[in-house]
Amino acid sequence: MFKKQSLPIIKKAFSFGFSAFLIGIGASTIAPESSASPGFFEYQWDPEPGYKQLKYYQSSSDRNDRATYYFFLRGKERKKDIIKLTLAVPDYFDAKIKTKKLSLCKVKIGGYTERTRCLESVPSQIEINDKQTFIEISPDKPIPFNKDNYAVVMKIFNPRKRGMFQFRALSQQAGDIPISTYLGTWNIDVQ
Repeated sequence: MFKKQSLPIIKKAFSFGFSAFLIGIGASTIAPESSASPGFFEYQWDPEPGYKQLKYYQSSSDRNDRATYYFFLRGKERKKDIIKLTLAVPDYFDAKIKTKKLSLCKVKIGGYTERTRCLESVPSQIEINDKQTFIEISPDKPIPFNKDNYAVVMKIFNPRKRGMFQFRALSQQAGDIPISTYLGTWNIDVQ
C-alpha cells in the first residue's frame, strides 16, 4: 500500500527535476557569453568599444548608509605616469561629496582574509565642480607607472535612491600636450 501512494510523488519529483534541467540548458544557450564575478553580476547587451571595468570596494551598498568607497587604480591598468586624474560622477548620483572626505593613497587590496587599507597617503589637490559631476585630483608627484596599486578613497552617505552608477576615470599623462585618456569605469550598485 505504501508503494502505490509514493509512486505519484516520485513521478512529480522526477518531472520537476527534468524541467529544471531543461530550463538550465535553455538559459545557457540563450546567454553563452555572460560572465559573473564573485558577488556581482554584470551583463551588457551592447557594450561600448573600449569599455573597461575597473575594480572597487564599497563598505556598504544600502541606501542612506555611511559608506567608504575605494576606487582602485591597479598597476596593470596604468600605461604611463599620471599627473592628473578625473572622475566623472553621474549627475543622478544624489550624494553630497566633500573635498575633505576624499583622498588618494597607495593601497593594499584586501580579500577574504585581509581588509582593504591605505598603506600611505599621496598628497594631492582635489577639486569638485559645482554640480558635483567631476572630481579632479592632481597629486603633488605623478602616480608612477609600476606594479603598485593606488585608490581614490571617498567617504559619503549613499544616495537615497537605489540604482547602478557608473563612475568613469580619465587620466592625463606627462607629455607635451596634456590630453585626457579613458582608463575605465567603476560600476557602483546601491540597493
